[in-house]
Amino acid sequence: MIKTLVYVLIILIGLCLSPLIIGQSGYVYIAIGEYQIETSLVAAVVGLIVFYFALQLIEWLLVLLLNIILSSRYLPAKWRKKAAKKHTLIGALAIAEEDWPAAESAMAKGAQQGEIPLLNLFAAARAAHYQGKTTARDHYLTQAEKNPVAQTAVNTSRARYFIKQGDLVKARAIVDKLSPTSKSSAPVLKLAMDLYQQQQDWQALKLILPIVAKRKLLSENELATLTIQTNTILLTNAAKESEAELEKCWQWLSKAERSNEQLVITYAHGLNAFKRKEKALKLLSKQLKTQPSSTLFNALPDLISADDVEIHKLIERLEPTHENDADFQTCLAKLAMQKRDAKQAKLHWQNVCRIAPTRQTWLALAQAQEQLGENTSATQSYRKAAITT
Repeated sequence: MIKTLVYVLIILIGLCLSPLIIGQSGYVYIAIGEYQIETSLVAAVVGLIVFYFALQLIEWLLVLLLNIILSSRYLPAKWRKKAAKKHTLIGALAIAEEDWPAAESAMAKGAQQGEIPLLNLFAAARAAHYQGKTTARDHYLTQAEKNPVAQTAVNTSRARYFIKQGDLVKARAIVDKLSPTSKSSAPVLKLAMDLYQQQQDWQALKLILPIVAKRKLLSENELATLTIQTNTILLTNAAKESEAELEKCWQWLSKAERSNEQLVITYAHGLNAFKRKEKALKLLSKQLKTQPSSTLFNALPDLISADDVEIHKLIERLEPTHENDADFQTCLAKLAMQKRDAKQAKLHWQNVCRIAPTRQTWLALAQAQEQLGENTSATQSYRKAAITT
């Protein structure tokens, strides 16, 4: 709008000044070599304007001609790129719909002239994998591997596909090649973690758990659960090999891990197997004094005997504070049964049935009552066991 107003003002000014210019036309004389030009000032100005517009027209025609020539030369490439974008879009929609045959075909075509062919190749490989076409899948990944930037991503994808199809040996070969370390990417570490668990290679998993913890690849609860599981299995396996291997595995644990109740229990089982009960009782006593728990109460009857007087006394001291703890009362009942003290066992089973009755606890109470000759009470306990889930 402003440009139009300027043009209108110029025209109006020209119309106002034209009578004056015509009245005083002036004189222009131009001499170039043997050529001479004599004209009025108005004619010279009009000639310059016409010459300028002629140059603009020639320039526009030349640019248009060059664009036509260049576009006709590169037109097929543009068509192919446009087609590649179309195929990529179709492939993406097919993946969203999980139409794997259509997705593979479209993504493979889009990779030929696509702007980012790697994305098309990985998508085509994924679509081929879901169809069970392993040869085609590996072909797409091989093509993607030609780009040096994509080598780690290709290896990670291959290993994932091998894991999904159950070929853990091939997946392990790739993971060993990737060599997970603190400098590895998060996908590589997660891949190694999943594979080690499936292969039950707890030793290898133990080595990368500190890295997983530092990189926060798992939640605190998930990491704690996996760490305890790994250490428990390592201790159990070490106890099956030798006493020296058990000690080596125990010393490998951190101070915090050696105070974990589950690991203490597992280690105590190993010590008992090698007839080192004194050390096992010492650890269990320390655990009772610092962190008495349901897990420990459930394990104690299998770790101590009626002859272990000192730890029995320690357990009995906890009774005032654990009077309403079903696991503690169950522990006392089982320990009483070890001593063949049916009367004391009956009292503890009655407490358990009062706090958290189950079918098993009613049956245990009935057996204790039978041993004491309380047949009527035993019959009632059996009936309660029958109607309790």
